[in-house]
Amino acid sequence: MCRPNTLQLLWFYLLLPSLLCVNLRCYYSPILEKKHTFQLIVTECPPNEQCFKAEGRYGNHSALSARGCMAKKDCSQVHGLSIRGTVYTMSYSCCDSPYCNSCLGIKAKPFYVTVTLLIVAVMTSSL
Repeated sequence: MCRPNTLQLLWFYLLLPSLLCVNLRCYYSPILEKKHTFQLIVTECPPNEQCFKAEGRYGNHSALSARGCMAKKDCSQVHGLSIRGTVYTMSYSCCDSPYCNSCLGIKAKPFYVTVTLLIVAVMTSSL
């Protein structure tokens, strides 16, 4: 009789919530100055929305950041945002895998490919 080992059960329980989730899950943080920290909040995007990461620049200085969900049609936009008399250039970039907006400049897709390959390798080696 073949029993699953602990590693297989661990992967199953880690991946099960993402398999059952219908909508994309992303991190949320409001527009904040980069010097301020904020505990990221997990949010579930409405249908037809993707995760986004935003960066606000003042000249050559990266000053603001934000994360959340936005409509696919609004991705890659750049616009001015005035806060307390200072105009920042906000740039938005989107991604479409769970929690892919965790860090500025890093997408999570390669991680999920690696995890999937690892699971397949573990599952096939135990057969």
